[in-house]
Amino acid sequence: MASEIAPTVGGGDAIRTFPFPVELAVGGVGMQVCPMGAGRTWHADAPLHRVHRIDFHVVMLFTEGPVRHMVDFAEYEARPGDLLWIRPGQVHRFSRTDAYRGTVLTMQPGFLPRATVEATNLYRYDLPPLLRPDPDRLAALHASLAHLRREYEDTTTLPLSLHTAVLRHTLTGFLLRLAHLAAGAGRPGGRQPDSAFTLFRDAVEKDFAANHSVSAYADALGYSRRTLVRAVRAATGGTPKGFIDKRVVLEAKRLLAHTDLPVTRVGAAVGFPDPANFSKFFQLRTGHTPAAFRAELG
Repeated sequence: MASEIAPTVGGGDAIRTFPFPVELAVGGVGMQVCPMGAGRTWHADAPLHRVHRIDFHVVMLFTEGPVRHMVDFAEYEARPGDLLWIRPGQVHRFSRTDAYRGTVLTMQPGFLPRATVEATNLYRYDLPPLLRPDPDRLAALHASLAHLRREYEDTTTLPLSLHTAVLRHTLTGFLLRLAHLAAGAGRPGGRQPDSAFTLFRDAVEKDFAANHSVSAYADALGYSRRTLVRAVRAATGGTPKGFIDKRVVLEAKRLLAHTDLPVTRVGAAVGFPDPANFSKFFQLRTGHTPAAFRAELG
């Protein structure tokens, strides 16, 4: 359950993003799976209790809890048997006081081939990060992750090239299970999203900073506005305009929280050259002015 609590820009105002810690991975492969525990970090300069962003996937399967974890300005409470899936570019923060126990999987973008990336919905930023599988699905995920960990730790029975290939196949099996669970959690009634929503979602992710018009997206995708409204409602329960606005607000929050950009430049970066229009838009959707939101985080 979540309670309400960005592109990288150039120069000294860039959001600092920590890369996948290749040096911590067995054999230097593009993934790691290990127990969660104290003393772990992505980088010496990245205390996990500080808000930060990463350029790799993190999946945490909890065996103890509750644990409160912030992802993109929403705080989630994970209980035993829950999973948290944090995707590249999302900002997050570990709890300073809660004990993290279970298994954590990290994966570098590019470790899996494109077909697998698409089949496993690796970049579905519209899906909720907190997942609560039923007992049968949880047992299957535990078994799949345990198998993956055994393969990851076995560096003696295969040469590195074959070891890496086996890891990719085993990881794909786990991620397919995880993606099926995540897709069901993100849809009203568990229905499969149609191609209109999928294309719209991808177009918004690419163009939200410059295009806030539902009609413009519909025209570019070759759909009527009515078709797009139906597709987005079926997939998310909301409207196309609400979907676009939510993505714009998230990026604005990221830039306000994690850069020193003036508010006027933050507005321009998300498609509002007029500072007054940006302030009105942001306050209407968050209840705070951009300056007040930034001050609260300070």
